[in-house]
Amino acid sequence: MAEQLQYYGTGRRKSSVARVFLRPGGGKFTVNGREFDQYFLTGAQRVEVKQPLVTSETSSTFDITANVSGGGINGQAGALKMGIARALLEFNIELRKKLKAEGFLSRDARGKERKKYGQKGARKRFQFSKR
Repeated sequence: MAEQLQYYGTGRRKSSVARVFLRPGGGKFTVNGREFDQYFLTGAQRVEVKQPLVTSETSSTFDITANVSGGGINGQAGALKMGIARALLEFNIELRKKLKAEGFLSRDARGKERKKYGQKGARKRFQFSKR
């Protein structure tokens, strides 16, 4: 049995992790077994996820299968964007300059700030009373 050609990339954002597989095809996009448009409901999320494909001009060249877990839907969109960019690098290393210039290859390290003791939250304080 011949092995199917595929390119793999892992993306992370906040607490979300995306495992992305690019296979040569006609542009079919599935996320966790669901259609892309059914998984990402807002236009902003759809645009964010497809940015690496638009930048590298490979939108309809690959069938994309992704498994995303953890975090919320926006974190998952960010993780998926990074995973697609990394998989595209595996496909063609010459795309690195374009993808790096757009910032798709760098991990966004921002996360949730921890709650501090003696406070209501990370920044919010309990109400102060003078008298």
